[in-house]
Amino acid sequence: MASLDEIRQTRLEKKKKLMEVGVNPYPARVDFDSSLGEVSENFEEGRKVRIVGRVMSLRSQGVLNFFDLLDGTGKIQCLIKKDPNHTDGQVKIVEDNFELFIETVDIGDFILVEGNLFVTKRGQQTVAVSAWEMLTKSLRPLPEKWHGIKDIEERYRKRYLDILMNPEIKALFFKKANFWKVVRKFFEEKGFVEVETPVLELTTGGAEARPFKTHHNDFDIDLYLRISVGELWQKRLIAAGFEKIFEIGKVFRNEGTSAEHLQEFTNLEFYWAFADYKKGMELAKEMYRKIAQDVFGTTKFKVGGYEFDLADEWVEIDYSQEIQKQTNIDIWLASDEEIKNKLNDLGVKYSGGENKERLIDTLWKYCRKNIAGPAFLINHPKLIAPLAKSKVDNQNVVEMFQPIIAGSEIGRGYSELNDPIDQKERFDKQQELLRKGDEEAMMSDDEFVEMLEYGMPPTCGFGFGERLFWLLAGVSGREGTLFPLMRPKVGGNN
Repeated sequence: MASLDEIRQTRLEKKKKLMEVGVNPYPARVDFDSSLGEVSENFEEGRKVRIVGRVMSLRSQGVLNFFDLLDGTGKIQCLIKKDPNHTDGQVKIVEDNFELFIETVDIGDFILVEGNLFVTKRGQQTVAVSAWEMLTKSLRPLPEKWHGIKDIEERYRKRYLDILMNPEIKALFFKKANFWKVVRKFFEEKGFVEVETPVLELTTGGAEARPFKTHHNDFDIDLYLRISVGELWQKRLIAAGFEKIFEIGKVFRNEGTSAEHLQEFTNLEFYWAFADYKKGMELAKEMYRKIAQDVFGTTKFKVGGYEFDLADEWVEIDYSQEIQKQTNIDIWLASDEEIKNKLNDLGVKYSGGENKERLIDTLWKYCRKNIAGPAFLINHPKLIAPLAKSKVDNQNVVEMFQPIIAGSEIGRGYSELNDPIDQKERFDKQQELLRKGDEEAMMSDDEFVEMLEYGMPPTCGFGFGERLFWLLAGVSGREGTLFPLMRPKVGGNN
């Protein structure tokens, strides 16, 4: 078997051959009249077509040479043969052009072909090639069709080949595009206006996560990549008089990688003036059901050992009661040491320097894995929700909700805190956690507090990310991302 270097050298010689006879192996202009999908859909024997695509197979049967052409819409078989005296109207190709095809075309090349449509004796739709042109001469061989790229790291690194050789991967990302299309249409039909807010921020807000830091050379200031889809900005817009708004955009969190977590991903957040968390729960439930039906054609799923139906009743689960039910820990009375001992008993890893907020959250993360859903987690402790409004009848918990599906939190929403004094106190507590080394604590934003002093109406906000798509599609975060971040490859690119 020839080495990659030998194959590449042979193809370089073919490129040189094309140039020697006056053929540009990388022309800029392409003149064609039909896509392969359109040709297949409106197939008519005898019709003359000019089509383009990548050569995916070559099969020689003496003077007959079949090859498959693939474009972004479909695939079709083509036939080229050396027979200038043939008179049945199917193939008339000059000898030099035929020989040049045989001598220079490889699997992986992009070419243009012109010819008439016909059906073979086996009933295969085929183009009888009368002329062809080289559009892009490939220098490296494609992976074998049946073996492809087996190493998962290599698949993600060379996603262009992964998609080319695996139609189901391409279909996954068409489905993902439809996922966001359905989401956008849902909110537009509900009267929400799409907005854009900054990605670079002086202080990060809207979530608790370690941010990425960068530097603005012109202003000579440090900035952060946002960790939420403009939560504090969108609330400013609510104060400005917008009633229903949403944004779909990238967020960045400088944290660990797992099947459910990436450092860069797409989220949506909406804000709805004069609505509370109860209305937000109903809207979120309606949206999730709509996504499931319109994107996946069902509300019933089996994912990672869980079975759930989004059309079922969504039960409400009390945060502290569920933890006590599963672990016998009362988070309101337990000491940090008692929680740590329970985590040790459960075999759950945690950082020794974690504060009570992080310890309780770690304990909950253990419990959620036992819930298939669909459910709404409610009555979160105030200390883990710095931007949520406290409940009137219990100031220790907040008006917050999280959809729980297949053991995961798939979204977060609440009645937004709009009391500026309360918000400033919450920010101050988060600053104290930051000073003590909690890198995920929320930064203070005095300008946001100032906006609240001018007044923001009662508002419900909610956000969820593409993790919902990953979950319903049954893929990991990296599999569900076109180009997941990879470590630099050591030892070259061959």
